[in-house]
Amino acid sequence: MDWLVIAVVSLLSGITASMGLGGGFVLLIYLTAFAGMPQMEAQWVNLIFFLPIGALSLWLHKKNNLIVKEAIWPAVFTGIAGVAAGVAAAKFLGNERLTKIFAVFLLFIGLKELFFQEKKEKTFFQTEVLQPIPHLLCSEHQKKTD
Repeated sequence: MDWLVIAVVSLLSGITASMGLGGGFVLLIYLTAFAGMPQMEAQWVNLIFFLPIGALSLWLHKKNNLIVKEAIWPAVFTGIAGVAAGVAAAKFLGNERLTKIFAVFLLFIGLKELFFQEKKEKTFFQTEVLQPIPHLLCSEHQKKTD
């Protein structure tokens, strides 16, 4: 039965991560609250879980020409610096404090989402207009736009 729960949690985490909704929260909450894993270990598992999802996302973005080449190295260097700072802070804080800080952070984010969101009603005309991808257009449409 445990493998089924782990499979469902992994699937939900992967789906929410692929949609950009923070699938790591799902996995971290399960691992710490329900599986009894210490916070530090859960974070390692979450990072390892992210690698194939990140690789797939990178491949898809590259395939669709959505990568800004000038931003690669600044993103890599700041990412490495952020990881180093996060590891140092996690070692300094320890597992118990880190768990409490994470819980407060989740509570804060949840309350913010519930009570402090700007409520905007979007009509059809206020939504973002998506531009067609040229190689997916049929020749009829291309003739009309030329």
